[in-house]
Amino acid sequence: MPILILAWKSLLNRRGTALLTVLSIGLSVALLVGVERLRTETRASFANTVSGTDLIIGARTGPVQLLLYSVFRIGHATNNISWASYREIATHPRVAWTIPLSLGDSHRGYPVLGTSSAYFEHYRYGRGRALVVAEGAPFSDLYDAVLGAEVAKALGYALGDSVVLAHGASDVAFARHEDHPFRVAGILAPTGTPVDRTVHVSLEGIEAIHVGWDGGAPLPGRTLDAEETRAIDLTPKTITAALMGLTSRISTFQVQRFVNDFRQEPLMAILPGVALAELWGLIVVSEQALLLVSGFVVVVGLFGLLAALLTSLNERRREMSILRSVGARPAHVFSLILGEAFALTLLGILVGLSLLYGTLLIAQPAILSATGIFVAVGILSVHEMMLLGLVLAAGFLVGLIPGYRAYRLSLADGLSIRV
Repeated sequence: MPILILAWKSLLNRRGTALLTVLSIGLSVALLVGVERLRTETRASFANTVSGTDLIIGARTGPVQLLLYSVFRIGHATNNISWASYREIATHPRVAWTIPLSLGDSHRGYPVLGTSSAYFEHYRYGRGRALVVAEGAPFSDLYDAVLGAEVAKALGYALGDSVVLAHGASDVAFARHEDHPFRVAGILAPTGTPVDRTVHVSLEGIEAIHVGWDGGAPLPGRTLDAEETRAIDLTPKTITAALMGLTSRISTFQVQRFVNDFRQEPLMAILPGVALAELWGLIVVSEQALLLVSGFVVVVGLFGLLAALLTSLNERRREMSILRSVGARPAHVFSLILGEAFALTLLGILVGLSLLYGTLLIAQPAILSATGIFVAVGILSVHEMMLLGLVLAAGFLVGLIPGYRAYRLSLADGLSIRV
């Protein structure tokens, strides 16, 4: 303990250099732990997006592509499923429930999802958590819309407000369905998933706004106004994909084979967990590369620590010799330098964590809004604590070099005058 107190007083005497060294290590630690936190939270966010769904069915394509556009609203479907095929699959004796999904439209940059009431009844996220309508109720009228929490917050919508959808992903004037405005009937509670960034309407509502449209544009003389559309049959002709729950997990592969061998049209059924594992397999190299870069930044910070200790050691020759002259042994001087290295590294870690948590508190809403990923400001995970332990151990090892040099300095070295 006396050595640590002496090391602390010595650092206070060189507070300028010590502060820069601590800040360098702190920034390195903030980057390292920040990258690890973002990586784990991204995985958790993706894994928690859909829960309790046994199969996802869609047009024949890649499993990852089907997962991305049906669950995460990323990308577009290569083809649709006919309504007749969907109904035939939904009536399979092993199928307990299905949720039809119709994608392709948008509202001010946010995706629009056409679905049925089964969506609010059976959709689960996280560990089996159901969707909660925080305000209003699920859609009951043809032109009702239920907004995700992020959509309502970002665009400032309240119950009863008018919402105009646009055809496709681009919200341009000629693609807007202005003659069929929707009314905000409900606002969902936050989920931390793509649901928050989605506008939900009924399948019939999607059909209604496209009556008289062809090739992404309205046909002259073929369009109907909102009230006229109510009188016609709005049964969907096609849907984009469907989520499916089965009566038992044992029948998963049986139903999957039934869909994959479907004769009426080429379809495929995927297991969400398997497709998600395949997705992580595609990006694991990028994750490792990012973590490696962060590790090198920490190494650079530790080299800064080494340079600072070596430089100060050359300036403190007389201090070391005075300590030796008053009875300090070489081991005491060695411990002093190690104590300084340990203290600087520990302070750097604490500063880095403070910077990280402060940044997360400020940037958390922006990250959620831009990416849909909720980065939690929680306690350190076991893996993060292991990384910090490695940084602390590395800082201690770095201190061995100047410590050994101080150990080797003779008493006369600091009391002599160098020319």
